[in-house]
Amino acid sequence: MLARPVFVVGAVRSAVGRRGGTLADVHPADLGGQVVAELLDSAGLAGAAGAAVDDVVFGCVSQIGAQSTNIARIVALSAGLPESVPGTTIDRQCGSSQQAVHFAAQGIASGDQELVVAGGVEVMTRVPIASSAIVGAERGMGLPREGELWAKRYGGQEISQFRGAQLIADHWGITRAEMEELSLRSHARALTAQAEGLFDDEIVAVNGLTRDEGPRADTTAEKMAGLKTLAEGGTLTAAVASPISDGAAALLLASEDAVVRYGLTPLARISAMAVVGSDPVLMLTGPIPATARVLAKAGLQLSDIDLFEVNEAFASVVLAWHRETGAPVDRTNVLGGAIALGHPLGATGARLMTSLVHQLHHTGARYGLQTMCEGGGMANATILERL
Repeated sequence: MLARPVFVVGAVRSAVGRRGGTLADVHPADLGGQVVAELLDSAGLAGAAGAAVDDVVFGCVSQIGAQSTNIARIVALSAGLPESVPGTTIDRQCGSSQQAVHFAAQGIASGDQELVVAGGVEVMTRVPIASSAIVGAERGMGLPREGELWAKRYGGQEISQFRGAQLIADHWGITRAEMEELSLRSHARALTAQAEGLFDDEIVAVNGLTRDEGPRADTTAEKMAGLKTLAEGGTLTAAVASPISDGAAALLLASEDAVVRYGLTPLARISAMAVVGSDPVLMLTGPIPATARVLAKAGLQLSDIDLFEVNEAFASVVLAWHRETGAPVDRTNVLGGAIALGHPLGATGARLMTSLVHQLHHTGARYGLQTMCEGGGMANATILERL
């Protein structure tokens, strides 16, 4: 339990665009700014009333080019917030915007802040994954893990999310067929959710886009089985990995006093938060210990959780998590996951949480647990209670 209650009083997102799709030419600050502007408007905090916001905390992984120079501050100003409202950008890899929510909640729980916007943005079309590392290498900056002390500890072996995902599949004996089955289910669930309008309440139209571009109605087991593996001798293909995507999402967090003062409507309470480190070579196993830790902090059992959101960076990550936790498949990623909906890196944590908040209300469920793997061997986990 947190020292002071922290409430989610708003949660919105853009639709997730495909690489080169509808959001590709939208400036990241405009994308994030439109989402934050809608978030504040729906809470009655647009314009001068936005001065009540203590901070804007935004996640973004590739902080170069249009996403550099503290994109959170630029998003805040682009959203029309008064100049008195600050902003800060954080990078905890794929969990950046989930960590943004954690930092915002910690500021409120400590009594230091009352009202904070937390979210993230990533336009991967402009800066595809690993491009920042490539730019650094071109400038002679190298990679952090090329240092002598890193090499002394981990040697010269390849360190990448792709290798990590394959190592996970190998370690847990997860077959290609199992991963393709999860991918097929992800697309089917996402398409069903779209058809039933389950995302409609959470999506802000940006550049005319109101539907996630990732889910593919033409996905079949036969097509996936014919794809080439990502590495020779491996079992992972593009079909069982999340695609390069563009998107933004934001949540408004409030203290109990702020809820009363500004007439806000709590949607959920943050019950517990956790962040862990894990093996940086396997890299993507962190959701397993993170789930155990956040349940312990909340004083809950796995059986108490009604809905799980586990980021589908790769199918092997989710399947290994299932095997270790025993969490039921029928309560996990029920609206589809990142393999179908997309994974705009720094925005995904807030995107998952936005969908989780709305789905808790659609179903009348009480508890939701969200966790996601992160580059470098880390993971965040959050438990929400519907109000």
